[in-house]
Amino acid sequence: MGYHGDYMTTISEAITTIKKAENDAEKLIEDTEKKSSEMIDDAESKSKENVENAKKEAQEEADKLLYEAENNAKKEAYQISNKTTGEVEISKKKASNNIDEAAEIIVKSIL
Repeated sequence: MGYHGDYMTTISEAITTIKKAENDAEKLIEDTEKKSSEMIDDAESKSKENVENAKKEAQEEADKLLYEAENNAKKEAYQISNKTTGEVEISKKKASNNIDEAAEIIVKSIL
């Protein structure tokens, strides 16, 4: 009986060891799958974050370029406006001088 009992104990222990190994393997697979899933989620969220950052940077760059273009356009418009105003003043003076000259000629011709 003793030998038979020891043999059964050995088989029982072997089965327990096998079951434990199977459970450990399943746990390891579950943990690996969970970690893998978390890594994928992290990668996706980082990817989204990178895309958002790239969009934000592109938008900021576009805004900056637009601002610079507007400023340059305003400066150019201001310069054109000043130049035009200056030319108008010159034209007014010339016209005024011509009127004065014409008036002098008329006055002289009358007298």
